[in-house]
Amino acid sequence: MAQTLTTVDGGLPERHGHVNPGEIAIGVIIGRTSEFFDFFVFAIASVVVFPKLVFSFADPLRGTLYSFAIFALAFIARPFGTAIFMAIDRAAGKNAKLTIALVLLGTSTCAIGFLPGYETVGALSIWLLALARVGQGIALGGTWDGLASLLALNAPPEKRGWYAMIPQLGAALGLIVASGLFAYFIHYLSQEDFYSWGWRYPFFVAFAINVVALFARLRMVVTPDYQRLFNNQDLHPKKISETLRAEGGNVAIGAFAPLASFALFHMVTVFPLSWVYLFTRDNPASFLVIEMVAAVFGAAAIVASGIIADRVGRRVLLGASAVAIAAFSGFAPQLLDAGPVGEASFMIVGFIILGLSFGQSSGAVASAFSPAYRYTGSAVTSDLAWLFGAGFAPLVALVLSSQFGLLASGAYLLSGAICTLVALRLNTRWESHHRSTPSP
Repeated sequence: MAQTLTTVDGGLPERHGHVNPGEIAIGVIIGRTSEFFDFFVFAIASVVVFPKLVFSFADPLRGTLYSFAIFALAFIARPFGTAIFMAIDRAAGKNAKLTIALVLLGTSTCAIGFLPGYETVGALSIWLLALARVGQGIALGGTWDGLASLLALNAPPEKRGWYAMIPQLGAALGLIVASGLFAYFIHYLSQEDFYSWGWRYPFFVAFAINVVALFARLRMVVTPDYQRLFNNQDLHPKKISETLRAEGGNVAIGAFAPLASFALFHMVTVFPLSWVYLFTRDNPASFLVIEMVAAVFGAAAIVASGIIADRVGRRVLLGASAVAIAAFSGFAPQLLDAGPVGEASFMIVGFIILGLSFGQSSGAVASAFSPAYRYTGSAVTSDLAWLFGAGFAPLVALVLSSQFGLLASGAYLLSGAICTLVALRLNTRWESHHRSTPSP
């Protein structure tokens, strides 16, 4: 006899307490934290490890730029990974898709932990790092499990901002853990030990976290209750070409709406570490601790964004945050160049603004997708947003700052804020046009 699903909390089905918003939220946070931990482990290593290990033939600045070029490969590969794994999803289901994607992600990440240096194998070290990074990017395209879309579709109207911020908490949590690990090894190991074996441990930890995340997410998405939820909400993988034909406008706007958030994201995470490491005498471990503390403020701001967005609206909050980011761009470079106190002020203020903006960056436009295309549309939009907003950000910001001074990084941040404001304006016009156009 078929079991009956009842609904709770604004329409979210539940059976004997096994399916509820809190469980979905936990699954989303676990998944996003594992992905962002991988992201930050590689990003930190791109500053403090790879220039010396893989690009030892270059000076520190050029070595870091080369590392950031490798860093960007994952964002280029990610949309291709989405296309590949959406096909696997259609053919074999989410179980096979997530398993293959997370095994590939864990294997690629763990392989970096065994990477030989340039002094040992020459240029092969560069190619192996690039190959592993591409593997990470392709795998990340397959880790989209649809839980964030499921959460958004079932969010009560008065709490949509709250539910939209939940996936974004993974960024702050991932940064805290990654920064803490590297700070510990840099501080307590000799330089020789750190560059010999200490830096490798965070990559092995990333592999372990991916295994835990795999089982936690599979436990949810492959159960009959969740399969029924996905089917009831029409969250099926569509062909990307079909999705772009149906929702191309929303995808385009959604890819550019969060640019202010992503520009600031790198201005307070990857880029400042590279600047401090290359152009100051500050200990990188100390700056990583500052990042950890600032990320706590960022996590609190992400939570606050959910409360504020439910009162004033997500688009209003995103627009106001973009204006705040534009204002921050005017004095941020001076803070970063003002010693430890200035660095701490830069990081804390930046993370608070980032939390308010980033907390809602995935919700304002994603909610415009029709249910039939939200699963694939959200995945493609996320891929393109990270590619345009984050993939080359550390490289561009470091090139501009090294050539023209830190003020140039402020101009880069300002450009992201302008793009967000323009995209939000276009999104409002797009929706107004579609509301006023009668259906055929």
